[in-house]
Amino acid sequence: MTLFLTDADVRAAFDWADAIAALRGAYAAPPDETRFPSRSMARGDGLWLRTLSGVPGDGGPMGAKLIAASLRNRRASYLIPLFDQETVELTALLDGHSITGFRTAATSALAADLLAPAGPLRVAVIGSGFEAQNHVRALAAIRDLSSVTVFSPNPASRTRFTQELADLPLPTATAQSPEAAVAGADLVICAARSRDEQPTLREAPAGATVVSIGSTLPEQRELATEVISRAEVIVADMVHEVTEDTGDLIAARKAGVDFAAKTVSLADVVSGRVTGRQAHDPDAVVIYKSVGSAAQDLAVAAMCVRRAAELSLGTRLPVTISPVSK
Repeated sequence: MTLFLTDADVRAAFDWADAIAALRGAYAAPPDETRFPSRSMARGDGLWLRTLSGVPGDGGPMGAKLIAASLRNRRASYLIPLFDQETVELTALLDGHSITGFRTAATSALAADLLAPAGPLRVAVIGSGFEAQNHVRALAAIRDLSSVTVFSPNPASRTRFTQELADLPLPTATAQSPEAAVAGADLVICAARSRDEQPTLREAPAGATVVSIGSTLPEQRELATEVISRAEVIVADMVHEVTEDTGDLIAARKAGVDFAAKTVSLADVVSGRVTGRQAHDPDAVVIYKSVGSAAQDLAVAAMCVRRAAELSLGTRLPVTISPVSK
């Protein structure tokens, strides 16, 4: 019978360390672009439906994430079905809302662990919402953080951010501008939608690792062209989609920035086929840019299903979606 996990079930089953470990294993698998095709997007009048699908090479559940969104109502719904690779039975259905935020932050933490300097990290966060908080929690699960400084246009949001993270044993502070927040930072997390789609990060500190998750569509901007131009390496979770479909890279290309030769895949960095940060230049800026992928969704969803079964979470649906012979 199919296991259904509500968003509350997903939150109860989720674990940062297990999620990052699952993602590390997923990205270390041999590359095969046919297993994780580019996302598809159906658009209507103020509506869109995005589909991310994949068949993991490690034998884990295959499946997809469906995102239905209304721009008019500013609402979205997320659904993840998982299928057994041997029997092709539908084994699980998950509310994908929290998984989306969890997998994004966990993948960023995996990338940052590989790209950021060794030792405790001084972290700057631009943004104060769900994604921004998740990124700090994910990082704290695998790295020592010496400080976290947040900027958000709303002072109350900045204060709320520090209060929400009060359970973590690390010093947090607020800044009144992005420039003040990132000054001296080892790691900069950009996790906020910009107003009027203007870049929220215009300059990166020397030697910083920049995590960018907020520009996933052509009309969205997060990193200034100067940041893209300065970067020694751009690590992308989905290289083609990052370079062709994000507003940051589209704007950089129009400005004459040639970034093709310095853009590499996260899978190549995780597997060791490519070195993400060169040791010879401690002042080099390295960018990790993410649009999200089914590999991330499926790895984290499968981890949540395993833990839910161990913890007796979720609901067994009184129906079965049975495969048919072809």
